[in-house]
Amino acid sequence: MSKAFTRKSDQGDQGDEDEDASPALPSGSKNYITPLGYARMREELFSLIDDARPKVVEIVHWAASNGDRSENGDYIYGKKRLREIDRRIRFLTKRLELAVVSDPCLHHGRDQVFFGATVSYEDQEGSANTITILGIDEADSLNAQVSWVSPIAQALLKSHVGDVVKLQTPKGWLEIEVMKVVYPAPASQQR
Repeated sequence: MSKAFTRKSDQGDQGDEDEDASPALPSGSKNYITPLGYARMREELFSLIDDARPKVVEIVHWAASNGDRSENGDYIYGKKRLREIDRRIRFLTKRLELAVVSDPCLHHGRDQVFFGATVSYEDQEGSANTITILGIDEADSLNAQVSWVSPIAQALLKSHVGDVVKLQTPKGWLEIEVMKVVYPAPASQQR
């Protein structure tokens, strides 16, 4: 079918699907995630499937039975919300299928930086920072969590306590020293 004969809303929906693809995985890389991050995403997926979607379907069904759908706000909003939920379900399903669960507890007690590490470092100006290196889908910069593909994580990965690594920043190269590396304790030691 020619694009000239497609509805504008159909084209708009297509573009929205691309938004769920972010954050994008680097080509050829794996979607590493911690067991906790995997569990959170799985919980969100099942919550959408078991709770949110059936409620919205019920509202849309009720609104559709009221007659004229073109001016029915409940119907229009419900259909839009249903598309959003379906889009999120597809996104979560794809990401969970690609996920490679990596348990940072396996590195507990080590001083080398790997996926899942909480790293304290100091830059050449004496400014101290602490970050946790997590998966793309679970990193939260507001909580000092960075994706393993971020520039800071890439600079720190495989370094040891005491190592000085170079980080490319918009202002140029910055030298940072790894001060401390911590991993969560295995479940058997957390009691």
